Amino acid sequence: MSAPNKKATDHSLEQGLDLDYDFEASVGYWMVLAAQAYQKALGDELAPYGITFRQCQVLGWLMIDGQLSQVDLATRMMIEPATLVGVLDRMQRNQWISRTSSTGDRRRKLITVNPQAREIWKQVVCCARQTRERAVQGLSDRQAAALMKTLRAVLHNLEPIKK
Repeated sequence: MSAPNKKATDHSLEQGLDLDYDFEASVGYWMVLAAQAYQKALGDELAPYGITFRQCQVLGWLMIDGQLSQVDLATRMMIEPATLVGVLDRMQRNQWISRTSSTGDRRRKLITVNPQAREIWKQVVCCARQTRERAVQGLSDRQAAALMKTLRAVLHNLEPIKK
């Protein structure tokens, strides 16, 4: 996927707006494009196995953090809890996850990975590895390590400021 060669002025001037912004010089622009391309590539790898990118995210967060509330899971995925419901419904139908009510608050739903998701998780890991290899194709080991270091620094810089 190649990025469009655009400045905000190209289209905005046609619309009578004076928005001089050089997207190609924007770190954010390139990070967003790269993240979207990575997400699409991983989704394309997962699709033949009947797994969506969002289902992959759910399994990934549950594998990393263990049992999570639906709200905490939605926060990690950066989506609204209501949006997550349909994803979880399908995963529960497939017996990949279980939802139980919290003992302290019956409205609070806790999400857990089921043993039936083990084979699906193996496929997710395989697809993730293939996508990662594709993403760093043509980069030396040193460049890939520098990219990881840089992305970690950017992520750290963008963490919420603690007051």
